Amino acid sequence: MSIGRTNRFKGIALAAITTTAVGAGVVFIQQGADADPKPTLPQAKAQVADLQHKAEIAGEAANDLRGQIKTSQDRVKALQTAIAKQQTQVDGVKRQIGSLAVAGYQTSGMTTTAQLLLSTNPDQFLSQASTAQAFAGQQNSALRRFQAAQGKLTDLQASAQSELGALQAVQAKQDGLKKQFDANLDAAQKVLDKLTDSEREKIREENEKEAEEARKERPSRDGERMDDDDTPVPANGRAGVAVQAAMAQIGDSYVWGAEGPSSFDCSGLTLYAWGKAGVSLPHSSKAQYGEGRRVSRSQLQPGDLVFFGSPISHVGMAIGNGRMVHAPRPGKPVKTDAIDYMSGYVGAVRPG
Repeated sequence: MSIGRTNRFKGIALAAITTTAVGAGVVFIQQGADADPKPTLPQAKAQVADLQHKAEIAGEAANDLRGQIKTSQDRVKALQTAIAKQQTQVDGVKRQIGSLAVAGYQTSGMTTTAQLLLSTNPDQFLSQASTAQAFAGQQNSALRRFQAAQGKLTDLQASAQSELGALQAVQAKQDGLKKQFDANLDAAQKVLDKLTDSEREKIREENEKEAEEARKERPSRDGERMDDDDTPVPANGRAGVAVQAAMAQIGDSYVWGAEGPSSFDCSGLTLYAWGKAGVSLPHSSKAQYGEGRRVSRSQLQPGDLVFFGSPISHVGMAIGNGRMVHAPRPGKPVKTDAIDYMSGYVGAVRPG
């Protein structure tokens, strides 16, 4: 077989292989596209709930960094104040050195004998000359003070730069968690987008019904419940104030980072409610677990905070009868549920 015929044969074979590969690729891509079929309505609800729960976990992890950010911001601010104060001290010493340098320069070009001969008041000059060594000592002392002040200023500036770097790092970490929060909600929306219009409308109606039923549990203005639920709500004490404040938010929407007055995330709700009772809490479920006295589940009282997840990613407020009021997750209103509604119970604390 000639070389030309051989090359033509190879070319035809390569084209055939390429065509087959491309065709297979088209089939593969099509199969990949078909591998993610439209979910059933129950499947979609489960997927959305899971993604919203993951969003809440990321949101609470971002909340947990609030304390670090605040502490770092306070340190940066304090260091900046100290730097400004130290810079003023350095500038003052520099001016003093400048004045001493000028005074020294005005007499540095003449010998002591020449200055004596040219002086209009020899007796006064001799008196002044006796302090020449003291004058030189002032210059050396000023220089030492300048070196010390400048060294402290440099140390403060280095500390501020280091603290600013730490602040930027934790802010970047929080931004990453916020992106995770948004990405999970976007993924949940994509699941909903696969449903038909009538299926999405059904979910919307169910969510609105749930929110409306939750709002019916709000206490009335006289403190009584608006339904016949026998869940006890304490009338006195700080715990009573906190429970009443939390119950008054039932039906409000979940918004990450919100702490009232009309939207909340889980730790924002408990922060808000106990704040009405005069107790300050951090905006983080994990951090709130370190506030107050730990109580066993058998000792739970209305107002106690109950925690879930490992690491902790959710908090609710006990209201009695094994129930709690909480902001469950994105897409769900503030509502009451059985404490067992959430999995991964960790423990409880009693604030105040």
